[in-house]
Amino acid sequence: MNTAPSSPTLPGPPNLARTIRARRGGAIPGLKYRQVAPADPEKAAEVDRRLEAWARRLDLFPRSWSGDFSGFQFGRAVVLQHPAGADLERLTVAGELLLAENIVDSCYCEEDEGRGASRSGLGGRLILAQSALDPYHGTPEYQEQWAHGVQRDGPLRSYHWALKDYAAVATPSQTDRLVHDLARLHLGYLAEAAWSETRYVPHVWEYLVMRQFNNFRPCLSIVDAIDGYELPEALYARPEMQRITALACNATTIVNDLYSFTKELASDPDHLNLPQVIAANERCGLKAAYLKAVEIHNRIMEAFEEESALLAATSPLVERYARGLSDWVAGNHEWHATNTHRYHLPDYW
Repeated sequence: MNTAPSSPTLPGPPNLARTIRARRGGAIPGLKYRQVAPADPEKAAEVDRRLEAWARRLDLFPRSWSGDFSGFQFGRAVVLQHPAGADLERLTVAGELLLAENIVDSCYCEEDEGRGASRSGLGGRLILAQSALDPYHGTPEYQEQWAHGVQRDGPLRSYHWALKDYAAVATPSQTDRLVHDLARLHLGYLAEAAWSETRYVPHVWEYLVMRQFNNFRPCLSIVDAIDGYELPEALYARPEMQRITALACNATTIVNDLYSFTKELASDPDHLNLPQVIAANERCGLKAAYLKAVEIHNRIMEAFEEESALLAATSPLVERYARGLSDWVAGNHEWHATNTHRYHLPDYW
């Protein structure tokens, strides 16, 4: 593994966040995306109502987080991301998983959130988080202690009950797929935390590899279950299907880097994201780096659209899955572009 370079600091003055002029929301100029219809406000509100009731019932977060909950717009997110969702129950389950993933990230990983998270010792917390999804099996007395430990911790409870609800509407194969994709996510969290601790600035390709793990894949790999059908495991596991899934996940993760750029700089000027990594490696300004990140996204999106179209022509089932991936990517872009509570674009145009 590479060791930390002698000059690991990112470009720009220490008060970099104060030098970036931000403008209001809207789509990023030049970004390749597919427009979608606005989310049904009544459906989004009902999903939000069910999600907040679920979270309060499980005591997942204190009431002081209520502003964060409403500002995130979980209901609108899942309605946009799953336009072919089979029913409200399945959309709510998608929201539970999204909420649980954000609770684990905020409480365990994001030091700048001010919620007690720390990158130090993250592996120990994440292995317990994985056990809330992939249960411990052993002697009865230790299984009982493990079960009590899971239920005593809010992030672990959120994972446990969200997966339980998902398993009720998904097949065992789909559930196992999600458990493994969440393990990939945790591996990405650990890589990002390790680089932060050692102040290592990765090469662009290394950063993109990390983001292929630390990305939205657990959200996209459930599209068939939320839409009410199953893409069989033997078909899902084929290399060409894995490739279009990865391309869709990588494109939408770069979208997150681009829309959260000013938000992250404001809270942590050294936070790794694609523009920051490009600027550090190519010794260019953040504006040039940001625009190059848009170009990288567009090339990945073009590859996804071209390759998924070819695969979709092979069978109606593959076409349905590819459309579900595309719908998620498009809906998630709309959520980012219109969520001005969370995101503001840099004034680069």
